[in-house]
Amino acid sequence: MRIQILPLFLYQRCFIVHGDSFVEQYQKGQSPHVASIHHPSRTFPLHPEGINISILVRLMRSPSIATEEEAITQSHWGAFWTTGDTRSYTNWDGEGTRQFGLREIERELDILKKLRSAPGSSQHVVHLLDDFELEGPNGTHRCLVSELLGPSVPDLIDARFSDERLPGKLAKAIVKQALLGLDFLHDQKIAHGDLHTRNLVFTIAPKDNIPEQDFIKRLGTPDIGHVRRKDGCQLDPGIPEYIVRPARTHSCPLSGSIKIVDFGEAFSQENVPQTLHTPLSVRAPEVIFGGQLDYRVDLWSLGCMLSELFVGQPPFDSFLITPKILVGQMQEMTNETLPENWLDQWRKMSGDYSGDSAGPGLQDWLEEMYFDGERKADLTGDDIVQLGRIISKLLQFEPSARASVKEIVNDPWLRGEV
Repeated sequence: MRIQILPLFLYQRCFIVHGDSFVEQYQKGQSPHVASIHHPSRTFPLHPEGINISILVRLMRSPSIATEEEAITQSHWGAFWTTGDTRSYTNWDGEGTRQFGLREIERELDILKKLRSAPGSSQHVVHLLDDFELEGPNGTHRCLVSELLGPSVPDLIDARFSDERLPGKLAKAIVKQALLGLDFLHDQKIAHGDLHTRNLVFTIAPKDNIPEQDFIKRLGTPDIGHVRRKDGCQLDPGIPEYIVRPARTHSCPLSGSIKIVDFGEAFSQENVPQTLHTPLSVRAPEVIFGGQLDYRVDLWSLGCMLSELFVGQPPFDSFLITPKILVGQMQEMTNETLPENWLDQWRKMSGDYSGDSAGPGLQDWLEEMYFDGERKADLTGDDIVQLGRIISKLLQFEPSARASVKEIVNDPWLRGEV
């Protein structure tokens, strides 16, 4: 077994591969040793016996750890200042802690711990092994320990499928697993809050008999990009000297099993946030209109995700989308008007709201996108009708009208009975 240690709310993400001896010690509750400590701006050499992980925080200042010979450390290509894709809960200059985001960080950790201790577990939800804090040049960073995971669904599609969508059989298998994972979350009274295809990742098939160096070779040589100021001056404190492109795990043997990851927006009914930051194209309408939030935000996002997994794209635009455009598309796609309690906000938002629907409805759109004549279609017309029927149960403006995950799990079409 290999494990992955990654920072939570940090400008880099580290994919760490450890040898079996490390994992064996870890699983036995012992404190394994790490041969060296890595940070984007420097490597900290240690004595041959390494450093005890239980006292790592007190001894070193670094937001990531890895064995020197048996591990590879990767960061998000583009890093914090160019992508905005990652998050930190410390000031950029490291001069003290910023309060914004701390509540969300603790909420995510509480959720993962609750799931870890829940009776019965799900094979399709990422499992938290441990968490700890590390001090780095930019402040304190919370790190999570999980099993080693592979590429997300969109990453795998980009790497392996020229049609830019999944074969129907594989899409159905992924959907079934995602539904089981989401059903487990909802049984625990937890909403994921950020459900989309990039948060569905494949697991890497266990290959305990493969030497560690051979496994690392499959990942490829790290691609390093040095960071330089345009004016040629010295880098400011806390800015890494180089960044590392994430390892590509597409060539690794995948197990076919998927897990739901990234609980940064997850919440329980005892700790409901005021809003969510789900990608706009899959965001539930009650989030846009500032309504009461609960686990049913996932049901709307699930409907969008089903469309993307089978057809190749979500029902609503993701490029240059705005709340005004999105809400208009929602009405067109569902062929419904908004609930009365949202109409005043919608009129102010749109400026020219008429209540009329235009453009293709959901079913017509699904058929047009799937049978476009340019990509292989291994699903039948009746399959797409059944898919549209399921998605329409989820894309309901009123959260109470949406089908539950259990209802979708037991749908005859997904069960292969139709």
